[in-house]
Amino acid sequence: MKKKHSNPVPLEIQAEIDALADLPETEINTDDLPKVHNWSGAQRGVFYRPIKQQITLRLDADLLDWFKNNHPQDEGYQTSINRVLREYVTQHQT
Repeated sequence: MKKKHSNPVPLEIQAEIDALADLPETEINTDDLPKVHNWSGAQRGVFYRPIKQQITLRLDADLLDWFKNNHPQDEGYQTSINRVLREYVTQHQT
């Protein structure tokens, strides 16, 4: 189920966005954008969100308990489980 936007884009702004989307990049004026020269604090992949699929998965209670109590502060335990599974798959690809 798709989430509704709590603040939909007003029609006049959406029309402006659509008009810009139709323009080739060479015709879009970006002179008013601030120049960024220092990318040292940039983070790769921050906005990448892979498609998730909701499933029911039965795990051993002790394993689930370990993930719930040992996940990094900046991610949830389910994200930790997903990351560990992804690392395993990457290491075992042929």
